[in-house]
Amino acid sequence: MSTVGQTSRSEVVVVGGGVIGLAAALALREAGREVLLLERDTVGSATSLGNCGTLTPSHALPLAAPGMVGRALKWMLAPDAPFYVKPTLDPSLWRWLWRFAGRCRAEVYRAAARPKAELLLASQALLAEWVARHGLDCQYRLNGLTYVYRNEAAFAAALTDVPLLASLGVAVTRLDGRQLEADEPVLRAGVAGGLHFPGDGHLRPDRYTASLARAFRGLGGRIEEGRPVQGMARESGGLALQTPQGPVRAREVVLAAGPWSPQLARTLGLRLPIQPGKGYSITYSVPERVPRCPLVLKERAVCVTAWSDGFRLGSTMEFAGYDASLNRRRLDALERGAREYLTHPVGPVRQKTWFGWRPMTWDDLPVIDRVPAWPGLWLAVGHGMMGVSMSAVTGRLLADLMTGREPVIDPSPCRLDRFS
Repeated sequence: MSTVGQTSRSEVVVVGGGVIGLAAALALREAGREVLLLERDTVGSATSLGNCGTLTPSHALPLAAPGMVGRALKWMLAPDAPFYVKPTLDPSLWRWLWRFAGRCRAEVYRAAARPKAELLLASQALLAEWVARHGLDCQYRLNGLTYVYRNEAAFAAALTDVPLLASLGVAVTRLDGRQLEADEPVLRAGVAGGLHFPGDGHLRPDRYTASLARAFRGLGGRIEEGRPVQGMARESGGLALQTPQGPVRAREVVLAAGPWSPQLARTLGLRLPIQPGKGYSITYSVPERVPRCPLVLKERAVCVTAWSDGFRLGSTMEFAGYDASLNRRRLDALERGAREYLTHPVGPVRQKTWFGWRPMTWDDLPVIDRVPAWPGLWLAVGHGMMGVSMSAVTGRLLADLMTGREPVIDPSPCRLDRFS
């Protein structure tokens, strides 16, 4: 008989060993809860693995921006565009896109930026505390991030968002082309300008998840890998999780399974408005010259991150369901975009090509809340492209709510019932 099936009903079980599940488990353990984490594969091996590891209050502005619908329709004709929707008859995707499109209005855009900024800024501060307290070994650096523009019109349009970002507490410095080329010698000549965000940072995501797992285990937390949860049922005093190795019983459960959360939620009759947004990256050995801080090459929507032992190009957004193929055209677009901007766009050795699904909500905010219809069930889902950036605040807010403490930030923008 599985020893896990015999655990106390007072135990919390976290479903999902990505960056959000690990952060939730660590925060709950710090709060004194007994926690078991179940991971379908190995911790940090899926969506949390191959992203660019940026920590980005700069990304407080929502994806649903004015004019986005027109750009998205144009990009649908180009399979290597930064934002691509594969033609499909899937009604859930079209419902999602309809709700997303309805938010591409100036007044909604401005209002939606505030709770996203609050999450990102709070998480930045909490993550710094975790790094210090637990000695997280993940190449963590707070050295800023820069948006780079080669097109004068695109740069001018970006400047109109600076006052909104400043009002949200996001520090930003405008750089003209000459300043930016002097600051970042890796850039090719002809840059129109850039926006530097000194409060941003970055880390190596695979090492971050490994460090979170070590810290959690160091506090007495338990992790079982290779144990997928296939369903859930109510029982007296709590919930029972079905796994291939037998049931796991808990008084409370946290669903933090990233892009797979909607599939598991459907077994409970719960529909989460989350779509998998596919992103890509390529990792290389370190080139001769690298940027001083992470860059976002804005017209091509390519993120560039360098660590002491690696160099990564990443980004793009593809809505194609759970298609598990590597689209070479989209990978090639990352390298083409980098060549337009950088003197050293790739490293000498291509080490890994990767894709991962981001769990996207149409309002660009996560769900961090209890499920009223399922007493004892909590959600930490829907973080989109901000999983790493929002991980620390998600863990802390969830632990606050589950233990009855004063929430670290206002939880209302992350409530489940906003989708009703």
